[in-house]
Amino acid sequence: MKQLSLFIELIRLKKPIGFMLLFWPCSWGLSVAYNFENNLNLYFFYIVLFFLGSVLMRSAGCIVNDIFDKDFDKKVLRTKNRPIASGKITVKVAILYSCILCLLALLVLLNFNYFTIILALGSMPLAFTYPLMKRLTYWPQLFLGITFNYGLILGWTAVYGKIDFIPLIFYIGAIFWTLGYDTIYGYQDIKDDEIIGLKSTSIKFKNKAKQFLITCYLVLILILIIIGYMMSFSKYYYFFLIIPFIHLFIYQIKIFDHNSPENCLKAFKSNNLFGLIVLFNILIGKFI
Repeated sequence: MKQLSLFIELIRLKKPIGFMLLFWPCSWGLSVAYNFENNLNLYFFYIVLFFLGSVLMRSAGCIVNDIFDKDFDKKVLRTKNRPIASGKITVKVAILYSCILCLLALLVLLNFNYFTIILALGSMPLAFTYPLMKRLTYWPQLFLGITFNYGLILGWTAVYGKIDFIPLIFYIGAIFWTLGYDTIYGYQDIKDDEIIGLKSTSIKFKNKAKQFLITCYLVLILILIIIGYMMSFSKYYYFFLIIPFIHLFIYQIKIFDHNSPENCLKAFKSNNLFGLIVLFNILIGKFI
């Protein structure tokens, strides 16, 4: 039971925000592409597969991240008690866990078409090299956005078996979403990160944080409008876009305070609700 508890802590299973932020873009891509006049059971089957894949890959990613960052984690107040950093789980055991999770994720992936399988396998290097980016560039959040939102394209290809311009545009918007929320997340550790020499957009834009967030979220909203036009969504889609707009600009940016880790975490976690809101907007645009 102690090992099970450590494993759950290692993969952050009690912190679902991580795998939900990986799942929402998958659901967006799938829902934009899917023809709901066809078998709905297949849609829900794909939704379940993407959810399982998100949980498994995020869990494996957490392990790889902790292996790379174990020496840094020891120096950061928020992360010093993580299982690998604290020595409760050895690196060898952690690698074994990661391999098992990747194997399970592969079993999930094999349920999709060949093109989607190949694309997904091509994203693996992105997923496992992200932890290194904070050592090399002030833009690790951009690299995370490229990685975390890859599922949006996979959602589209799961339906059509090919890439189109629409998911690529949507993918860019989702990357800007991640740029925003992960910059907010980074302010929790900014003091420790500066001391130990790690880089992030939180540090790069620490004197212009809200301006940067506003820019990222405006790009996202603009692309959501473009997607609605390109997909010929109903007028209700544009009306209900006011809800994600209010969430980002009236709620999230308003409560954001780069000097308050608690407010940063609250604003960051609210993006789980935002992901759900965008999914509902897409469904409204297609159904009403």
